[in-house]
Amino acid sequence: MSIKNNLCRTRTTMATIVLKGGRIIDPASGTDKVGDLLVRDGAILGIDVEPGGLAETIDCRGKLVLPGLIDTHAHVFRYVTGRFGLDPDMCGVYSGVTTLVDQGGPSCITLPAFRHYVAEKSETRLLAFLSAYLVGGLEGHYYPELYRPSCLDVAATVKSARANLDLVKGIKAHAELGGFARWGLDVMKLAAQIGREADLPVYVHFGQLWPTPDGGGLDVDPDTILPQVMDLLRPGDVLAHPFSRHPGGFVEVNGQVHPIVREAMARGLKMDVGHGSHFSFESARKVIEAGFIPDTLGADMHGYNTTVPAPAGTPDSHPDEEEHLFRGKTRFSLVSAMSAMMALGLPLDHVVRMVTVNAAALLRMENELGTLRAGAVADVSVLDDVRGRFVMRDNEGTQVVTDRMLSPAFCLRAGKRFDARAAILPVAQAA
Repeated sequence: MSIKNNLCRTRTTMATIVLKGGRIIDPASGTDKVGDLLVRDGAILGIDVEPGGLAETIDCRGKLVLPGLIDTHAHVFRYVTGRFGLDPDMCGVYSGVTTLVDQGGPSCITLPAFRHYVAEKSETRLLAFLSAYLVGGLEGHYYPELYRPSCLDVAATVKSARANLDLVKGIKAHAELGGFARWGLDVMKLAAQIGREADLPVYVHFGQLWPTPDGGGLDVDPDTILPQVMDLLRPGDVLAHPFSRHPGGFVEVNGQVHPIVREAMARGLKMDVGHGSHFSFESARKVIEAGFIPDTLGADMHGYNTTVPAPAGTPDSHPDEEEHLFRGKTRFSLVSAMSAMMALGLPLDHVVRMVTVNAAALLRMENELGTLRAGAVADVSVLDDVRGRFVMRDNEGTQVVTDRMLSPAFCLRAGKRFDARAAILPVAQAA
């Protein structure tokens, strides 16, 4: 079954819905107004258009009515990637998100399983950035030796990507201290070659992921990783985790923003927040104050950082998980990550762009996703916009106080309604 057929499968019977009185924000068309959004037969009919017959009216007064949110960094290859992969609809439609992009879960070997068992069986629209590695995201890339140069097959991965362009929208790779201490630039060279030959963007993880080897490794200055990778990348490739708290990213060991970031932006490279366990309010402030505003926003939720039970048969923990990778599990979502961006001073309009039109452009799907234009598929996210004083925390323990908190109310996926009822959704904490 194709992804296109899957879209048809999730649609409900013919129906007209009026989302009434919400603040409609559609950056793709420059729309920002209070009005009524009309949906008919799973497609957008227009704004402030008369239904012309019977219609279900949903009161959206005081809420934000947005194009269906696109999470550019998800990990939802459930079961196949062990406890790393989360339930896609829990992270997707039941969290107010209509499209998820799995980052590096499936590989050229496992992509058929991802298509059949995950993408085609989910209510959420699923896409993927294909892993550059043959093993994909097994146990969340925990075992570094599975990601050495001999564990990449350029020809097979390019062939798989080209044969599945309805599903595969890019390539996932890593440029981080643990890998560079083992293999230097060799893995990234192969990953960049896959991107070029498949003519797809390469999404590159920055910030240390793997511990350095116990012995025999290369002596690597983490601040040299970004400059080494730069010459391998093309305009449109993506630098992930610019707000990372780990060495080897946008913020140097000395605490200053890496001087090469400006050149990277000038070359047409893109920035994706990839919130997750790497996110640091302190690093984010430094990068934003230096004038670098991210293009897209992925939640980067997975089984290591999110409070969900592990699938049966997986280990309870890895020996150094809490010490090296993550300081604990928490509750967060793409929408709470949007609130974090606003707490950093990014305006609502740009934050909405990050998860709608900008994300659609990254996927080369501007004509299909990220818009409320008439005729588009009725992917719509409706958010509560609550004012007050709220506390937000990152994995370094840093707290910020914000006066605005977004939370998902419901979404329409191809016109079908899903209320935001995922158990992982965070509860706002009053300051």
